[in-house]
Amino acid sequence: LILRSRTVSSLWLLFFVPFIYLFATMTNPETGSVLLAPSPAGATYDLMYYVKGAASGGICCSITHGALCPVDVVKTRVQLDPIKYNSGLIGGFRTVVAEEGIGALATGLGATAFGYFIQGWFKFGGVEFFKIQAVEALGEEKAWDLKTPIYLGASACAEFIADVFLCPLEAVRIRAVSDPNWSTGLADGFGKMLKQEGVGGFYAGFAPILCKQIPYTMAKFAVQGSVADYIYATQGTTPAQCSANYNLGISLFSGVIAGVSAAVISHPADTLLSKVNKKGAGGEGAMMTRLMNIARETGFVKLCTVGLLPRCIMIGTLTAGQFGIFDTVMAALGASKFHFHNPNAEGGH
Repeated sequence: LILRSRTVSSLWLLFFVPFIYLFATMTNPETGSVLLAPSPAGATYDLMYYVKGAASGGICCSITHGALCPVDVVKTRVQLDPIKYNSGLIGGFRTVVAEEGIGALATGLGATAFGYFIQGWFKFGGVEFFKIQAVEALGEEKAWDLKTPIYLGASACAEFIADVFLCPLEAVRIRAVSDPNWSTGLADGFGKMLKQEGVGGFYAGFAPILCKQIPYTMAKFAVQGSVADYIYATQGTTPAQCSANYNLGISLFSGVIAGVSAAVISHPADTLLSKVNKKGAGGEGAMMTRLMNIARETGFVKLCTVGLLPRCIMIGTLTAGQFGIFDTVMAALGASKFHFHNPNAEGGH
């Protein structure tokens, strides 16, 4: 019991480190002034730049995922019980509210907001880090030619790290959504899962969450970057030459396209993740055996289509909001967001 208590404490400490560091730098007169200071001329990408990127990513993911928690609740219910919830997104809302009350739409809100702050911290901060490191290693001209592979590689690496921290919170959230009486909150859910299934229970869905999140994030950043670059190119301008509102509009528009693309690509794995975290799903045996059983029982077509429309609505809105909030917070923190630079284009930035 003591060992389990220490394990829970260690997990909470690990998850709170980004919050503690961010709070300390924002409130300490010396470090806070550095965090809020504008990026120097020439935009140096040092440790504080990555902290700003990570903080902006955590904030944008927490806000957007938290705001769309009701949609996610219905989407998860549709995936877990398509026979009962067979009347679409609106019908799913009505069923949940009629049977459990409007408060049920906020099931898992704590785990969602907290988990996706952690994920956003490592994902957006990691993408900025790996992207800039690749440019510095390759040089601007070669990096410009390889910007799509750089987007893909940077986002894959960042997402893997982020998922190590997200997976336990996602497991608790899905269990709470599938069984509203299972826990009274995030802390209670962590304690119950640890007691009932051990640490392994938190990572029961690690394989499908990687299969879902890594392709999703790769598509998300690569498509958003490509669409934004195409718009700027067709207008004959660059982000540095445009107003903040114009850049925000491009971030939102390209984010919608990126979100829908990413949702379609990652949906089969998202369905598997929702089902594998339901108690008893897939029978007994190793994780891959359970996943294969679930896939066989569900069928390929249903894996790809059940709950897809609400997820496209959710992810399209969510992704647009994330890029819009990320750019806004980065600017508020005084950071000049990194953009690929074509050294052969006159005035390119």
